[in-house]
Amino acid sequence: MTVKQISVFLENKPGKLLEFTKLLRENGIDMQALSIAEAPDFGIARVIVDDSYKAACVLKDAGLIFSITPVLAAAIPDKAGSLCAILEVLSDHQINLEYTYAFTGRQRDRAYMIIRVDQPEHAADVLAAAGIHLVTQDELSDL
Repeated sequence: MTVKQISVFLENKPGKLLEFTKLLRENGIDMQALSIAEAPDFGIARVIVDDSYKAACVLKDAGLIFSITPVLAAAIPDKAGSLCAILEVLSDHQINLEYTYAFTGRQRDRAYMIIRVDQPEHAADVLAAAGIHLVTQDELSDL
């Protein structure tokens, strides 16, 4: 049970992220989560959007370099220690966490973690067995 994350390569120059977000806005694509990693010459904007297919078409037409990666989206209580529960399950099952970032939704008592792991299907199984709700691609638009 994964969701699609789009990683877009952007030049590390003023205004490039603005151009990217305007492109999404102009095409009615709702960005629900964002993480940026940077290097001296370029950055990688990792986004979760409401319509990954439409976003991919728009990005391709704009000539941007991007990739689509399966990631997990876990709904957790918005309280101290909730991330620990996920990390303990992953560690107990020898699943390596590559990176993570969070976003909030409309529910006040929930936070959402985007999780990139080396074994996404196995991680989905063990997290679900531990009672951690994984959000589906279809559920994203309701958050």
